[in-house]
Amino acid sequence: MTRVLRIGNASGFYGDRFDAMREMLTDGRLDVLTGDYLAELTMLILGRDRLKDPSAGYARTFLGQLEECLGLAHDRRVRIVTNAGGLDPAGLADAVRQLADRLGIPVRVAHVEGDDLTARYPGSLTAHAYLGGFGIAACLREGADVVVTGRVTDAALVTGPAAAHFGWGPREYDRLAGAVVAGHVLECGTQATGGNYAWFKGRDVRRPGFPLAELYEDGSSVITKHPGTGGFVDVGTVTAQLLYETGPARYAGPDVTARLDTVRLTQDDDGPDRVRIHGVRGEAPPPTFKVGRTRLGGYRNEVVFVLTGLDIEAKAALVREQLAAAVGKVADARWESVRTDRPDADTEETASALLRLVVRDPEQAAVGRVLSGAAVELALASYPGFHVLAPPGKGTPYGVFEAAYVPRDEVAHVAVLADGRRIPVPPAADTLELDALPEPPPPDPLPDDGPSRRAPLGLVAGARSGDKGGDANVGVWVRTDEAWRWLAHALTVDRFRELLPETRELTVTRHALPHLRALNFVVEGILGAGVASQARFDPQGKALGEWLRSRHLDIPEALL
Repeated sequence: MTRVLRIGNASGFYGDRFDAMREMLTDGRLDVLTGDYLAELTMLILGRDRLKDPSAGYARTFLGQLEECLGLAHDRRVRIVTNAGGLDPAGLADAVRQLADRLGIPVRVAHVEGDDLTARYPGSLTAHAYLGGFGIAACLREGADVVVTGRVTDAALVTGPAAAHFGWGPREYDRLAGAVVAGHVLECGTQATGGNYAWFKGRDVRRPGFPLAELYEDGSSVITKHPGTGGFVDVGTVTAQLLYETGPARYAGPDVTARLDTVRLTQDDDGPDRVRIHGVRGEAPPPTFKVGRTRLGGYRNEVVFVLTGLDIEAKAALVREQLAAAVGKVADARWESVRTDRPDADTEETASALLRLVVRDPEQAAVGRVLSGAAVELALASYPGFHVLAPPGKGTPYGVFEAAYVPRDEVAHVAVLADGRRIPVPPAADTLELDALPEPPPPDPLPDDGPSRRAPLGLVAGARSGDKGGDANVGVWVRTDEAWRWLAHALTVDRFRELLPETRELTVTRHALPHLRALNFVVEGILGAGVASQARFDPQGKALGEWLRSRHLDIPEALL
């Protein structure tokens, strides 16, 4: 066993950079290459694909990447672990074997199954438990070169190889938690190397390289990237990704509950683009598996009216009144006014505002012909300058994501080896209910005798936001102890709601992570029934953090 295990990532979502697998295999040394292709929305997409073609349940781009790179991986003795199996890991494993046979490359392909619980939930398009990493570990211990999974946690793609390599058992919670944190940093690819980063100015992030983790037997790791690749890795990029799509300090998973309030990050002294993760503590996992369910929620349609020049509000009121009868026939309708117009504008586009109408209904006809006909009929009979960005269509289906939970012993987690042998993965012997942790004491506040200036929060703080079902989180962090002393007291839940008025009527919970100089806000229900329902302008909440950074508040001049 080597002292360090080098695990890289070549995909953060289904549709990520196609060339990343080749780049990761040729630009530097690796032991394991992972690929994350699944998200809540992806499961719905694959489910709809499977309705049309029963063989279409996995990420087909993975096979295209592998056709170019399987020989490279074999020559370099790099094992590949991916959740590209989606709804059909056995089918993808068979397809990989056929590809390997055709290319004449002798590889052993195994897969993990047991996550599919769709039959248990009538009316669901898909229903899959989030499995952990020990099925992957079993495949690797038995000599697999390629391991295909369905729905596992994103971090399981790292915890499985680490457990297999270092011989960790299921009760080695601190080590497993360290691997979970490293896996969470890697899972979204270039978000750890400068992609989507708040302080991107002045850095070359035109084509960030994909990240890798050097994992050690004690569970610590170093996040880095191959030398010479684009982007950068520093404490800020790793902090941003740690806060992405998380919530309380107890970060629960099927293998372990990682304590995010124990994570320490330090810039490593061995060279540039190296951040050490250490000090992570773990606890027993919860007694249930999370199940992600998707179903078709109905049909949606939208039309965006362009309102130009004078009398914007009167024009909007007119078209709303003209469409009231048609809109009143649908189950749900939302109007949104976007005031992009400017007075005395020197281009037509900057003289125009947008009025967006989104409708939803269980019946396609209600959002299709009825709405589109009523909107089109206004072409010569409404406000002056009437036009739309695009004519409304017949209505398209939208999806709903819901979470459920099942006892661990009701999920048959199984590793299926290349020779057909099946190795059951036993449920965790010890579990722990996820009680809320007490909030840590705040730091001493900054003296309030210095001058302040009204300025955007983003001059001091970074942020990253994302979605979990219908909820969104907004992680906010600062780079100095002095800024943390101010942020911890200034950015309360009430102030957060004040800065983001959309959240005023929603449940907002704040979680403090002092070691990261960070606050994590969870906003319940802001995304409706999840990203696939497209309930708002930014359906995944990706830009909530940047909206927050743009808001103005009184900031001590010493921090600016």
